[in-house]
Amino acid sequence: MTDPLVRVLSLGGTITMTATERGAVAPSLGGDALLSQVAPALAGVRVTARTLGRVPGAALTPHLMLDVVRQAEAAVHDGAHGVVVIQGTDTMEESAYLADLVWRLPEPLVFTGAMRPAGALGMDGPANLAAAIRTAADPMARDRGVLVVLNDEIHAAHRVRKVHAGALQAFGSGEFGLLGRMTEGRPWFAGQPAMRPTGQPARHEALPYPAGDARVALLETYLGDDGGALRTLLAAGLDGVVIAAYGVGHVSPPMADAVEEAAATIPVVLATRTGAGSTLRAAYDFPGSEADLIGRGAITAGRLNPRQARLLVWLLLAAGAGPDAIPAAIIARGGGYAEPAPSWPRSAGSEARSVAQPAAEPLEDGTRVCQGADPFGHPLR
Repeated sequence: MTDPLVRVLSLGGTITMTATERGAVAPSLGGDALLSQVAPALAGVRVTARTLGRVPGAALTPHLMLDVVRQAEAAVHDGAHGVVVIQGTDTMEESAYLADLVWRLPEPLVFTGAMRPAGALGMDGPANLAAAIRTAADPMARDRGVLVVLNDEIHAAHRVRKVHAGALQAFGSGEFGLLGRMTEGRPWFAGQPAMRPTGQPARHEALPYPAGDARVALLETYLGDDGGALRTLLAAGLDGVVIAAYGVGHVSPPMADAVEEAAATIPVVLATRTGAGSTLRAAYDFPGSEADLIGRGAITAGRLNPRQARLLVWLLLAAGAGPDAIPAAIIARGGGYAEPAPSWPRSAGSEARSVAQPAAEPLEDGTRVCQGADPFGHPLR
């Protein structure tokens, strides 16, 4: 029996960082150097590595991460049983969620990184990388979508959040918990992947890669918010906006007026800023309540957190979908329930911009291929 093959794609992050002349750390190690640290723990797994970059997580972009997903798909088509992406933890929850929106293969795509740099006392990078590779090689990791593995914990990309700035246990999966844990060097999952009656995995339909771009802002409301920031952003030419709202989807009365103005021309999505729970639809009835904002044209994000909602809206609009696709996409991707989108005119600046994308540093090849159909052709269920 042939040992499973795992492809490692390294982008950088703290796991690759070593000390600079000034005493701080910066990315320097490549994928092969990281693999050399964990080779003894990977008996029975064939591993190959490619260094795509040496950058911090904060330097990554959505289009660059979609290129990484394409390379992961290519690796699977070339025979890999799973793929591991190494990157900085600052943006890992967003990168993994974006990848999960477009990943259409049963093979596992696993993200990992570290909270401590290479060479630090108690560095966690080697253990995290070994765990991620073991998970990517395991047949039980199939049909679970994109995963995040750190600190011996296995998270679903659509649940995970970075919940601490510097602790080793920096990631959590909130109300619905982990998918599994590493036990004696092997992944252990709490259950089987959910399946449909047809025998197919009960995952959402993958969205197509975008051919263009879209300007989607994320704005958190605050005590005394008068809506001025939203109006300023709207005047700058947004295609959409996600509001991180109070509680179950509330804003101040002046902000509610600004939401109504914005929703007349672009999709406005309300997510809760609390870090857990869901937006509601009809529990409160006052100016700025969730029911009031829905009546003014806003869309609720359900259980999607603000960063997830922004990425989903960006991907839809950049692929050419209209606002009517957003509520169904939210429901299909675990956001709970969402109000039907109102029929509003879109402003001249809100069409998806078909802009030529330059080769995305730090990738070695920046070829972009638009795959899949228009979101309207995808059944969302």
